[in-house]
Amino acid sequence: MTTRKNQSRARLGTAFAALAIGLGTLAAPTQALAAPSMAAKPSETLNLSQGAGSLVRLSAPMTDVFVSNDAIADVQVRSATQLYVFGKSRGETTIYATAKNGKVVYASTVRVGNNIGSVDEMLRLAMPDASIQATPMNNLVLLTGTVGSPTDVEEAQRLVQAYVGDGTQVISRIRSATPLQVNLKVRIAEVNRSVLKQVGVNLLTQTSGGFRIGVSQGQGINLPDVNCVKDCPLPTPIRNPLGSTITGVGKLFGLDLMSSLELAETDGLVTTLAEPNLTALSGETASFLAGGEFPVPVSQSLGSISVEYKQYGVGLAFTPIVLADGRISMRVRPEVSELSAEGSIKLNGFDVPALVTRRAETTVELGSGQSFMLAGLLRNNNTNNINKAPFLGDLPILGNLFRSTSYRRQETELVIVVTPYLVRPTSGRLALPTDGYRAPSDGERIWNGQSYSSQGRPAAAIPAPGPAFGGAAAATAAPGFKL
Repeated sequence: MTTRKNQSRARLGTAFAALAIGLGTLAAPTQALAAPSMAAKPSETLNLSQGAGSLVRLSAPMTDVFVSNDAIADVQVRSATQLYVFGKSRGETTIYATAKNGKVVYASTVRVGNNIGSVDEMLRLAMPDASIQATPMNNLVLLTGTVGSPTDVEEAQRLVQAYVGDGTQVISRIRSATPLQVNLKVRIAEVNRSVLKQVGVNLLTQTSGGFRIGVSQGQGINLPDVNCVKDCPLPTPIRNPLGSTITGVGKLFGLDLMSSLELAETDGLVTTLAEPNLTALSGETASFLAGGEFPVPVSQSLGSISVEYKQYGVGLAFTPIVLADGRISMRVRPEVSELSAEGSIKLNGFDVPALVTRRAETTVELGSGQSFMLAGLLRNNNTNNINKAPFLGDLPILGNLFRSTSYRRQETELVIVVTPYLVRPTSGRLALPTDGYRAPSDGERIWNGQSYSSQGRPAAAIPAPGPAFGGAAAATAAPGFKL
């Protein structure tokens, strides 16, 4: 019995002990729930490469180390104040180290990426004059720094992307120290030469009885006045507006004969010259148009008609890219177009003209101040028309009296000269062509015959030219205008 009581008391004591342990266990989470207000966040970031490590020195001795994801980074404890952290795979994790009293002595976010040290070394070897830093961020690599030209920016991004692979995105925030503005001077010259030759014969006869017969392959002849009986004026041929007309009047075989020979020859020369100047940033497109727009009717739903406008004239579009050492890669697209009746159509009751276009597009590379020429844009049209009377025009020798010939030749040549310049903005006052100009007074205009007059003005400071890029000499000109 006593034994049983003792056993019962022992069992009861064991139960109370277990209950006390359970209560202590339940109390621990309660304290843990109250702890977040005391939690420490990572105060620093540690960037590592795969397979590389870093030695961390602590400010106080530690007793525990916690790694949130040891598949990305892990630690080895060398002593109570030294911790060796090494990267295993790409990603991000956190590391905490606590002291005996529970105080956090080290908290860090560890980012593991590719071997960034090797990337920096590769960039130093490939671009010794550049200052580029590579920073890994999860599956990203951020590039910062300064390079000499925009092409170096693209080259650095391409090299790093090839090194880290397609699984990692490379973001470039590299700045270029090269001036990125390009001024393009274009000279467009077109020469249009046309030759026109015409030969025509007209014959007109009249008997004394008033019977008339005539053959005309040219402009034709005015008929004589049949009501006139005596001292009638001779009929005159219609004048050829394009050339000369040779006429003759007389009797042949008892017939009053009037004939005319029309000869026409024209030689024309038309030149077109445009000199557009454009300035654009490197990598951007600039466009220019000196011409106009013509309306084109467009059918819409429910029978309505809208109007669209098409451009014509002298146009230019170019995209410059500044390369290393001041060289410029340009994509140039000049165009010269004009309205033409050839190929025109009638649409919805409107006459829509056609466009005769000469266009060129090319990509070249040259230095600042150098020029290149586009030539050989030729067009040669020959037209030969013969109008003749059936059968009579085919007779040998005499057939020339019964036919008219027209010959036209048109030649066009287009030459384009392009010159790019690297430019920088100026802070000084710029000289204008109208500086110093003054309208002449009545006395100066009447007595002296002056069409303009100049007036003195304070001399403006001419800004000193900047250093020439690529060895090109910089030139300055006196301000004002000159006639």
